Amino acid sequence: MSRFNHYNQITTRGYIYRTLAIIVATTVLVFFMPRGRQMNLDFKKGSPWNYGTVIAKENFPILKAEEQLQAEQDSLRQLYRPIYKINAEVETQQLTAFRNAFDRELRASTPASYRAHIISKLLHIYQTGILSSDDYRRMRNEQVTGIIVSLQNMGNTMALADVFTPQTAYKFLVDEQDSLHFQRSILQHCKLDRFIVSNLIFDKERSDSQLENIEKQLVRYSGEVMAGQRIIDQGDIVDEKAYNILRSMQTYMEGRKQSASEKYSQLAGQFLYVLILLISLVVFFNQFRSDYIQRSRTCLLISLLTLVFPLATYAIVRNSFLSVYLIPYCLTPIFLRVFLDSRTAYICHVISILLSAIVVPAVFEFIVLQLVAGLVAIYSLRQLSERSELFRAVIIVIMVSLLCHLCFELIRMSVVSTESERYDYGTYIYITMNGLFLLISYLLLIPFERLFRFTSSVTLVELSNTNNEILRRLSEEAPGTFQHSLQVANLAAEVANNLGAKSQLVRTGALYHDIGKLSAPVFFTENQNGKNPHDNLSYVKSAQIIINHVKQGLQLAEKYQLPDVIRQFIATHHGTSKAKYFYVKYKNENPLLEIDESFFTYPGPNPSTIEQAILMMSDSVEAASRSLPEYTEESIGTLVDRIIDSQVSEGYFAHCPITFQDIATAKQVLRQKLMTIYHTRISYPELKN
Repeated sequence: MSRFNHYNQITTRGYIYRTLAIIVATTVLVFFMPRGRQMNLDFKKGSPWNYGTVIAKENFPILKAEEQLQAEQDSLRQLYRPIYKINAEVETQQLTAFRNAFDRELRASTPASYRAHIISKLLHIYQTGILSSDDYRRMRNEQVTGIIVSLQNMGNTMALADVFTPQTAYKFLVDEQDSLHFQRSILQHCKLDRFIVSNLIFDKERSDSQLENIEKQLVRYSGEVMAGQRIIDQGDIVDEKAYNILRSMQTYMEGRKQSASEKYSQLAGQFLYVLILLISLVVFFNQFRSDYIQRSRTCLLISLLTLVFPLATYAIVRNSFLSVYLIPYCLTPIFLRVFLDSRTAYICHVISILLSAIVVPAVFEFIVLQLVAGLVAIYSLRQLSERSELFRAVIIVIMVSLLCHLCFELIRMSVVSTESERYDYGTYIYITMNGLFLLISYLLLIPFERLFRFTSSVTLVELSNTNNEILRRLSEEAPGTFQHSLQVANLAAEVANNLGAKSQLVRTGALYHDIGKLSAPVFFTENQNGKNPHDNLSYVKSAQIIINHVKQGLQLAEKYQLPDVIRQFIATHHGTSKAKYFYVKYKNENPLLEIDESFFTYPGPNPSTIEQAILMMSDSVEAASRSLPEYTEESIGTLVDRIIDSQVSEGYFAHCPITFQDIATAKQVLRQKLMTIYHTRISYPELKN
C-alpha cells in the first residue's frame, strides 16, 4: 500500500479534461497579461545593477536629466506672455453709464469739473486694460511677468504690474488726483466702483500657440546611443549617466510601436512560460496528491486560489495604479493549509508567485519576499483553531516581510549616495497593509466552507464541544456510547499525531461516529444495565438493528447539518465488515444452512483516507478491549494485533493511503494507550482498630 493515492488509474477522459483545463487556464492568464515594450526593471541611482549586461538593440536618444530639463523649461516659460484682447464695447458701455448717472444722480452734489476728470481717468483705465482678479492671481501663481494686450491686431506687451485690476483701477480713480481741485471724499461719494468692469478677454488659441512654439525650443535630448553600444554590466553601479541612459531606453522602448514579429514573440514566450508552470503543478498532483484532482470541488478551490492573484497582479501592472505589494498573496497558502495540507499549500503558492512575477519590477526581491512570507504563514498556522492563532500568524508574516525588504534596502544602502534615496517607505506601508488584509481570511472561511464544502479546523473545534445538542443527547440517552466515543477520540487522536495525520479531524469524527445508536441505545451492550433485549430476537433481526445505527447516524448527521467529512466517518467506521457476534452465532447454530451474508454486513464503504482508517482501528480495538478477562501487556498486544491484522487481510484498507509502516506505528500507539488506560492499581490497606 502507498501513502498517496496511486491506486486511481487515470483514464483517457481524465487526461483530456486535464489538458483542456491547462489550455483554458493558460489562455485566460495570457489574455489578461500586460504586453508591449514594458521594461520590468527596477533601478535607482547609486544602486548596483542586478540584471545582466544591457546592449542597445537600436539607436535611441538620451533624455536630459529631469532636473536639467525642468530648469530649462522654467527658463523658457519666462518668455511666455498670455495674449488678451480688449473688449471696446465695455469702455463705451461704462462711460455712457457714468454720464447718465452723473446727469441723473450726481450733478446736484458733485461739481461739474469732476465729470470731465472722472471720464478722463476712466478712458485711461479702459485703454490700458482691466484684468479680472482671478486671472491676475492665477498668473501671479504661475510666475507670469507680463501679458500682451491686443487691439485691432496690434499687440502691446505690458508688465503684469502695469495692468489694472478692478481693485487697482478704483484706487487709481480715487487716490491719484489733484488734491487742490478734486477731493477724495467727493470721488468716493460717487461710487465709481460700479463703473469698473474687466475688459480684457483671454485669447486661448493664440496663447496656446505661443506656448507651443516656446516649448518647441526646448531640447529634451543630450545625445544618442548607437545600436550595439554596451550600456551597463551586471554589478556596475547605476551612476547619473547610466541612470539617464537606462531611463531614456525605457521611455523609448515603451513609446515605440511593436512590430508584428515582436508581438508574436512576446505572446509565445508568455504562453510557454505559463504553460510550463501549470503543467508542473498538474504533474505534482499526479505524482503526490492524485486524490485531490479526483474531486471537482478541490480542483476548483486550488485553481481559484492559485490563479486569482496573478490576475490581480496583471490588472494592477496594466493600469499602473497602486502597488503589487498590496495584494495579499499569502491568502493562498493560508487557505490551502487550513483546508488541505502544507505541501500543497506551498507548491500552489510558489506557482502563483511565479505567474505573478513575470510582469512585476524587481523580480528577484518580489519572489524572495513573497515565498518567505508564504513559508512563514504555513509554519505559523499549523492548526487554525482559534482567532488568536490567525492574528499571531499575520503579525509574524508582516514582521518577516518587512525584515526581508529591509535586507534588500541595507544591501543597497552602502552604495546609495543621497539620504532621500535610501529607504523606500512606501513599500513598508504597503507590506503592512497587505498583512492587515490577511485578517479577512478568517471572515472568508465560512463562505469558503459552504461554497466548496470543506471543513476548517475552527469548525472542527466548534463541533468537538460536548455541549452541542447532539453530543449532549448522546451523553444523556446513551452514556455508555458517549464514553466509548470519548475513549475512541483520544485513542484516534494520539495515533493521528504519531502518523502526521489530521488529529483534530479524526477526534471530531470519533465523537460523532456512533450517534446513530441514539435510535435504539439499549440494544448496544455499553448502554445496557442487566437486561439484554437481543435475548428475545433472532440473530438476523439483532444484526439488522446493530447495523442500522450507521444509517440512523447518517440521517441524524443530515438533520443536524454536520459537514460531509464527519458523515464519512459515520459511514466508514465499520466499512463493509460484519456484525460478527450474531454472524458467528447464526453460523454455528445453522451449519448446514446457506447464509445470506448481506443480512450481517455493514453497508460501508471502506475507509478512503488515513483518518478514516485510524478511526476504524481505534473503534474496533477499544470496543474489543472491554471484553478482555484481564489486562496484561500480552493480552492487549495480542488483541490489537489480531483485530488490525484481520482488518488488513480482509481488505478494508485497500483503497486507503496508509502504509504498512503506518499500521505498525498505529498498533504500537494503541498498545501503549490501552496499557495506560487499563493499568492495574495497587490495593490500599485498611486501617486496623
